[in-house]
Amino acid sequence: MKEQLQTFLEIATEAALAGGTELQNYLGKIEDSIVEKGRPGDLVTAADKASEAIILDIFSRHLPQHAILSEESGELGNQNNKYLWAIDPLDGTTNFAHQYPAFAVSIGLLIDGIPAVGVIYDPFHNELFRAAKDLGATCDKQSLMPETYPHKIRVSQNSELSKSLLVTGFAYDRRETSDNNYAEFCHFTHLTQGVRRSGSASLDLAYVACGRVDGYWERGISPWDMAAGIIILRESGGKVTAYDNSPLNISSGRILATNGYIHNAVSQELMNTPPLSTWGKH
Repeated sequence: MKEQLQTFLEIATEAALAGGTELQNYLGKIEDSIVEKGRPGDLVTAADKASEAIILDIFSRHLPQHAILSEESGELGNQNNKYLWAIDPLDGTTNFAHQYPAFAVSIGLLIDGIPAVGVIYDPFHNELFRAAKDLGATCDKQSLMPETYPHKIRVSQNSELSKSLLVTGFAYDRRETSDNNYAEFCHFTHLTQGVRRSGSASLDLAYVACGRVDGYWERGISPWDMAAGIIILRESGGKVTAYDNSPLNISSGRILATNGYIHNAVSQELMNTPPLSTWGKH
């Protein structure tokens, strides 16, 4: 099984690097191709489509029998297939459109619904995060000498919420719903050393995995946003659950991911965050 997972990991790596090269080619050149997909701020560009096209071509050549769930093309193949690839060809499209350097290609394999292989490639910083079940997690800085990278990554060992740095995000429908994460963002800003918002869920998970931040939570995200990051984080020693610490349903749209040491504390505070409408009232 490990040899098979290693093969899948290499194919996903080839696809992620190819997709990332397309993004590099389009960066700063897409002003006329940016459109909204229906909700304000939910963008798609020529770069998304070009990256996805080359990724799908690689999978059609190497693993034509596998199913795919991709952000732009949707469901391809039998979604009940044992092997389902969740692909985001450009996670952080809004950032990319503004040339803000926080975007990535995210490719994750679900085997019987469980994340088993993950590759996240940040083409701006040339960082490649990879993992497969029981094979560990690594970060490869593509521009450095091969004897230096890839190196194993591990989560931070911080065990105090008050000393932690967290990261989160806001869903595209945040303007229309009160279930929008604003209260939690404010609540954790008071409880921690800080909360960041990168605009790329896959990179958020990768950064927890390599210890740059201690925890991450978000709602309103899709399987292709988190499939790769989940296995990378788990293989780096982290913990991933639902908000209430129950097993994660990857289709729920919500995720809590931490270094493990602060997980219970973050979960408890998420469940007990007072509604924003009550803030400032006595």
